[in-house]
Amino acid sequence: MKNAHLWRALGRNTLISVLLFGALLGLLWLTELLFPSLNLLKWQDAAWVVGIPASVIGVAYILTIRDPHNFTGFFAGILMSILLGVQFILEGSYDCTFLYFCIFVPFQMMSIYKWSRNKNDGGASFEPKFLETIRMWMSVAICLSITIGDYLLQTFAIMHDGLWDSWAIKLFNGLMIASSFLANYWLIYRKNDAWIYWFIYSVAGIGLFIILGNAFSIVLFIFFLVINSMAGIAWIKNTKHENLGWVIGK
Repeated sequence: MKNAHLWRALGRNTLISVLLFGALLGLLWLTELLFPSLNLLKWQDAAWVVGIPASVIGVAYILTIRDPHNFTGFFAGILMSILLGVQFILEGSYDCTFLYFCIFVPFQMMSIYKWSRNKNDGGASFEPKFLETIRMWMSVAICLSITIGDYLLQTFAIMHDGLWDSWAIKLFNGLMIASSFLANYWLIYRKNDAWIYWFIYSVAGIGLFIILGNAFSIVLFIFFLVINSMAGIAWIKNTKHENLGWVIGK
């Protein structure tokens, strides 16, 4: 069967993710038994419950696209984005809901199209690349613009508070949206820079949930940080010198 090995890899990575999250939830359950006041597992919270399968599928997605030939990971990415969109609806974070439903799902569909076409055209010798210097700085400028724009949106349209009220929460949230937007976009074109933005996303998530005091999400984003870093390193190791782009000032 054509591409059967790619689907098997997605299945294996999904199983690995289920086992990892099972171990994590088991550890947190034992921790709650010892320290009941921590309240790490919030089964009564519908948004939290939806976030569990979204996270499991999300890790399977990242593990699968560590192989730049395996476009099947983006099918998991689409399902993850839909679940996260539902989670953010339940949380009232409508800016994130729009992002996942209207931006990420189309981006991931585009990735399936481009990655599968490359494979079917005989592009088995995929070479990861960094952006050229000018495009890298344009990407940074877009990241900052989205972060600032989301900060203002949260201030005046969502939270209706002062410009400097809860500034760290709004900053980290905006940075997560901006970095995940660019990470999904550059994955379409198989650019190493996507993993830099996933790294930023993970660090911003850790910072946000430290402020919010959400121990489970802190652990979760540390987990994402490790997974994203591993995937990025795997791509960078396969990058030829002539494809280093802005890294060598090209």
